[in-house]
Amino acid sequence: MGNLNTLTLIDAVQKLKAKEISHEELYRDVFAALAKADKAYNMYVYVDHEALKKAQTISLDTPLAGVPIAVKDNFLTVGMPATASSNVLRGFRPQFESTVTARLRKAGAVFIGKTNMDAWAHGSSTETSDFGPTKNPRNPAHLPGGSSGGSAAAIASDSCIAAIGSETAGSIRQPAAWCGIVGLKPSYGRVPRTGVVAMASSTDSPGSMGKTVTDAVSLFQTFAGMDPYDATTSDRPVESYGKYLTEGVKGLRVGICYVDHPTLKGSPAALAVEKAGKTFESLGAHVSEVPEASELEKGKILNPDYAVGVYTVVQRAEVSSNLARYDGVRYGHDRSYFGEEAKRRIMLRTFTLSRGYSEKYYVLAEKVRNLFTANFRDLFSRYDILISPTSPGYALKLGA
Repeated sequence: MGNLNTLTLIDAVQKLKAKEISHEELYRDVFAALAKADKAYNMYVYVDHEALKKAQTISLDTPLAGVPIAVKDNFLTVGMPATASSNVLRGFRPQFESTVTARLRKAGAVFIGKTNMDAWAHGSSTETSDFGPTKNPRNPAHLPGGSSGGSAAAIASDSCIAAIGSETAGSIRQPAAWCGIVGLKPSYGRVPRTGVVAMASSTDSPGSMGKTVTDAVSLFQTFAGMDPYDATTSDRPVESYGKYLTEGVKGLRVGICYVDHPTLKGSPAALAVEKAGKTFESLGAHVSEVPEASELEKGKILNPDYAVGVYTVVQRAEVSSNLARYDGVRYGHDRSYFGEEAKRRIMLRTFTLSRGYSEKYYVLAEKVRNLFTANFRDLFSRYDILISPTSPGYALKLGA
């Protein structure tokens, strides 16, 4: 057929189950696209050339029916490398499976390969990878975003049917936006972190990436839910999230955020969100702009500039603690293999948590973080959903 790699997840599963296509035909087209695109865009750090044989053993009665899924390389996967795109873990093969990938395998997914990422997920461009930068398939002179840039680029180039990524602060949504796909970042605790190479443990969130909203929701449905090995997961039952895609938005309270920020006001990103708001309104939703504030005020949203400072301090502190385990004694290589970005983050944490400075930086950052939590708790009592630009602008050029 020649273009089965362009199928959405939903369509691929339906056609496999109906026996309109075979695994052999689907994987032939996906591997052909992958071989060509990976040379141009450097999306994968590992490709499983035995994936078709594995797919042919999968029952068509499973939810995913053996479709090829790409996996960000910070998920532990038995039988495949897990390097977090860092030389420290180059060649490492884990002894146990992450909960997310285990649930995907049980649902009938086959992992076609592991995708490139910013090393340790430290970045938003996929340029800090020790395996080289990934390029944006929409325009290879531009970045795919990060840190899940490899997964986003793999979907954008139709080199997989769907993919998974992880997000700490934009690492699913931003590359999805820059590559023109759909990224779903779940609420913290909705998806287990067990077996995911930790970056910032209080915000890391595995999620799904796909060609359509329905694809992203369908994939997310297979791995959401409580995990006894992750005490931070929510015990709330996993809903049938797909039902929300057909219920309509009539009566929904929608708040538009950040479009009045000085760096966004009047920009293409802000105008696109305002246009989306008008679409919601035409469908029966109640839409209003949420004014920005420099202090905590009821009904207003805090200036996001403060969040950047909070994230910088808190995330570096947690990053450094999580990187401490990589000493080369039990597995991997020693710390001389750390890249420049990892070293910078360790140094910043050392400073902000050192005696005499922790109150000034880390403790203050956590206090401001609590203000943001209170702010969103107030806003979600007034609105059902909040929408805003994913990124302030278009995909940046390589080296930017």
